[in-house]
Amino acid sequence: MAPPKPVAIAIMGPTASGKSQLAMALAGHAPAEIVSVDSAQVYRGMDIGTAKPPAADRRQIPHHLIDIAEPTEAYSAARFCADALPLIANIAARGRVPLLVGGTMLYFKALRDGLAPLPAADAALRAEIEAEAARRGWPALHAELARLDPASADRIRPTDPQRLQRALEVCRLAGRPMSELIRGERSTDASLDIVWIALVPNDRAVLHRRIAERFDAMLAAGLVEELAALRRRYALSPDLPSMRCVGYRQAWQYLEGAIARDELRNRGIFATRQLAKRQLTWLRSWTGATRLDALAPDAATRAREAIAARS
Repeated sequence: MAPPKPVAIAIMGPTASGKSQLAMALAGHAPAEIVSVDSAQVYRGMDIGTAKPPAADRRQIPHHLIDIAEPTEAYSAARFCADALPLIANIAARGRVPLLVGGTMLYFKALRDGLAPLPAADAALRAEIEAEAARRGWPALHAELARLDPASADRIRPTDPQRLQRALEVCRLAGRPMSELIRGERSTDASLDIVWIALVPNDRAVLHRRIAERFDAMLAAGLVEELAALRRRYALSPDLPSMRCVGYRQAWQYLEGAIARDELRNRGIFATRQLAKRQLTWLRSWTGATRLDALAPDAATRAREAIAARS
């Protein structure tokens, strides 16, 4: 008989739903280590706007995949899997429980379903596409993508240069549409047994209030000043994935003089609510997850019960 697979616990949910608090509560009842599943917390120096766990929590419970990339880098689902899978296996091998905590649903999907066999990034080709965009504009390149890969063009906006560039890059490297490759065979990892827990708030109005309160707290803590310091330290541009994160994108506009302070707040809160809406859409279609009311006082107890039922 094959030995049982190591168990990992995934805590998914929209922004401001209390994922980190639940993870710390669970870690207090079992030897656990937290693996961040957050595409923004990977970046060094981006602390306030990404709501990184407090230093006291990180001293109490080991946290991983935080502060592992420069804000000038692009961090992808493929790189996340390459970093996370051996880390999760190592944590389990040491007799501890990996807690996968975050709201980047694409990363969770990559862990669950595997990755499509897409060609690796090509720096020279990316530079060529960027040069074309500078000459012709991204809408013209979006029209080219619509001809080469209509399915990808339907889901990628002309105003999303990062994803548009990647779709064109794949088409040119593979000679086939990215959407066709994504539908093909995927590499999966069958070495883990993941308990999926989805935090879904029953009262959306309460979540919206928490989002507003948290964004106000970020502004008070120095989100704008943090970005200004990052711009002095790094050669940043607004098109970088790090600078397109919610909060930083709006703070960039403020520093450029494009919007006033009150508009920064309004746009930041609205963008965070839209992010939460997208995350909840992912969670509604996620099968096999135990759904808990993120705002219920017994969420930690119910999570422990769901985990015990799988033990």
